[in-house]
Amino acid sequence: MLSEREIKRYKRQILLFGEEGQERLKSAHIFIAGAGGLGSPIAIYLAVAGIGTITIVDMDTVDQSNLNRQILHMDRDVGKKKTVSAIEKLQKYNADITVNAIDTMIDAKNVSELVGRADGIVDAMDNYPVRYLLNRTALTKKIPFFHGAISGYSGQATTILPGETPCLECIIPKAAPQQVFPVVGVTPGVIGTVQATEVIKYLTKSGRLLSGRLFMWDGLAATSEEIAVAKNPACPACGNDHTDL
Repeated sequence: MLSEREIKRYKRQILLFGEEGQERLKSAHIFIAGAGGLGSPIAIYLAVAGIGTITIVDMDTVDQSNLNRQILHMDRDVGKKKTVSAIEKLQKYNADITVNAIDTMIDAKNVSELVGRADGIVDAMDNYPVRYLLNRTALTKKIPFFHGAISGYSGQATTILPGETPCLECIIPKAAPQQVFPVVGVTPGVIGTVQATEVIKYLTKSGRLLSGRLFMWDGLAATSEEIAVAKNPACPACGNDHTDL
């Protein structure tokens, strides 16, 4: 049940999806992989929307070069672990939610335990090997995977529903080698808020999800498009319902 404080706080959202929808947000647990450029707007907007439990995982330390885009962190946080910085900010944004911040590297040995009983996984990573691990974990646990990626002024997002939609390895079977890429801070702002919107829509059963569609954003041209994506029967991750890590 929502408290009087919560009903007042979320009044404008309740007009959209009712108290029942807000209660779904309150009872939800969302796992965010990464507290950087994408993770910052995702975590902030899910926190203020009233997601009851947020788990955010990152192993890095705040660096001066992060501050053009990683809006959870400030000058005073340089040298601090991103998880420490993140939990401080998120608890100030919304004292009524639970925030778990875990300082570790996500790998094949710990990913399932880290995700635990979360209701969804949000991809805020900057490398595809970990994204593929998260994708397969979502498939195994049969929970949605909200993918996002950025570079420069461009980005992409999609929502993966295990057993229903193409998985990340269907859509991007082989990623380019990892490298340091340019990025302007507004780009993760755009893509991160798209991902957060998808989470809220999924939990409140609102609107049409980006399932089976890859949203593409071109900030330089101020245009967006979508690409229809299909399941690959030979996909090593989800083909023939193969979901083992």
